Amino acid sequence: MIFDLNKKIEMPDPKDALTGRDQSLTVSPKHYVNGQDVQGPYPRECKELHVAMGCFWGAEKLFWQQHGVYSTSVGYIGGYTKNPTYQEVCSGNTGHTEAVLVVYDPAMVLLRELLRIFWEGHDPTEYMRQGNDIGTQYRSAIFFSDEITLDLINQTKSEYQERLTEFGRDSIVTEIKPLEEFFFAEDYHQQYLAKNPNGYCGLGGTGVFLEG
Repeated sequence: MIFDLNKKIEMPDPKDALTGRDQSLTVSPKHYVNGQDVQGPYPRECKELHVAMGCFWGAEKLFWQQHGVYSTSVGYIGGYTKNPTYQEVCSGNTGHTEAVLVVYDPAMVLLRELLRIFWEGHDPTEYMRQGNDIGTQYRSAIFFSDEITLDLINQTKSEYQERLTEFGRDSIVTEIKPLEEFFFAEDYHQQYLAKNPNGYCGLGGTGVFLEG
C-alpha cells in the first residue's frame, strides 16, 4: 500500500467505472487464524457487520482479536465494478473502499462494542484517506442491513462526535449507507497481518475514546 501523490481523491463517474468480471476472486475457505468459515455458511445465530476504515489489513486484525467474533474477511464494497481486483480498486476507477466483513455472535459481543472499535480504531474525520494512505479505497464507511443497526450507528456516531468536539477535532465524514454487495479480496489479503506479522499497517485512531 504505497502512498501516491497523484492518487485520485474523488469518486469516479459510474459510467466511467471499470466493468469488472463475473468470476469472483478465489479465497481459502478457512480463516487463517481461527479456522472458521470465511465465506459461509455461518452459524444461524451470527450476524454480519461491514466496515471500511482505511487499509483493511490492520482493520481486520482489530476485529478477529475480539471475543465473540466468529470470522473476518477483507474485500471491496461501495463501488461500481463487479468482482474488482486490488489493482483496479487502487486505480480509483472502481469506486470501492477497502472493507472488513465481521461475522459475530451477538450473544457473545454486543454490536455497540464492535461500533466502538470501529469509531476508535481509525480517524473518521479524514476524507478519502487515513494518514498517508490517500484514495477512494481508504474512505471511512459503514453499512447497515436493518433499522436497528442504523439507529445504533447513528447513536454512537453522535456520541463519538461529541467526544471529538471536546478535543477540538473535526466533524465525522464517515459514509453511512445501506448494505451493498461485498466482493471478497484476493486470498493473500485475507488475514494478511497473521501471514505477514511485520507487514505494513497504517491504521491509527484519533486517540479519543467513545466512552471517556
